[in-house]
Amino acid sequence: MKEILTHINGIPIRINFVEHLPYNPQLKSLLHGKRKAGILSEVIFWNQVRAKSFHNIDFDRQRIIGNYIVDFYVKKLGLVIEIDGWSHDVKKDYDEVRQKYLESLGLKIFRITDFDVKNNLGRLMKDLEDFIVENYGC
Repeated sequence: MKEILTHINGIPIRINFVEHLPYNPQLKSLLHGKRKAGILSEVIFWNQVRAKSFHNIDFDRQRIIGNYIVDFYVKKLGLVIEIDGWSHDVKKDYDEVRQKYLESLGLKIFRITDFDVKNNLGRLMKDLEDFIVENYGC
């Protein structure tokens, strides 16, 4: 039986830590630039989840996994959260390859849009709760 991380709406959420994720240290300089860029939707989302403020779950911002930098990562769940802005409309093939790679590592991906972060944050956070319950609930 896996250890319980937290409870969401009374449902226990089990830990799903994915070990030995690949890491490309050459992306470290890009990582710092992305963090300093302060993309508005990422800042808004970060303010909702930072310091374990979302169900006591620890989120990392801008995490290197393999040759990619993901927007947010929950280590104890093996969960990637990606915020898709307008540029993703022209990067569908890239996003598909990237998602398949991340999933091949045993990770789950929760995609949200820049628009929803800015305009439907309450619903989006409820959708994230539902996703976590569906994928990690006991």
